[in-house]
Amino acid sequence: MRLALYEPEIAGNVGAVLRLAACLGASVDLIEPMGFAWDDRRVRRAAMDYIDHVEVRRHAGFAAFLEATSGKRLVLFTTHATTSAYDFSYQGDDVLLFGKESAGVPAAVADCCAARLRIPMRPEVRSLNLATSAALALGEALRQTKLLPA
Repeated sequence: MRLALYEPEIAGNVGAVLRLAACLGASVDLIEPMGFAWDDRRVRRAAMDYIDHVEVRRHAGFAAFLEATSGKRLVLFTTHATTSAYDFSYQGDDVLLFGKESAGVPAAVADCCAARLRIPMRPEVRSLNLATSAALALGEALRQTKLLPA
């Protein structure tokens, strides 16, 4: 299972996602450009020493990411979807895609995805934090596919 972040803007969120992936055994794809320098100390502060336990692939843009993940099912998490993340059947090699914090993904990126899912939340709030969303989605996907670590 892979987590993919489209043009992430906040170093701390990326660090938290790297730590999450290390703990749960997922890999991470970072789709550039990012809103911070890769060597930003805030990435390592949030990821701590867990960053050494996760496979990270950086892609020069969305086209490069698509080429590298060819044949994998892209599952987009977006507040614009109608299907709940809990009513979806995940596969062990899915790539769970999350958009940038300020704007999500453009329509052209969403159109490349096999599924668009939302994490249910109260209607009076806009969205969850990126790392929190990734944790909920990855946890459910790993639970369903029986890939949660022992």
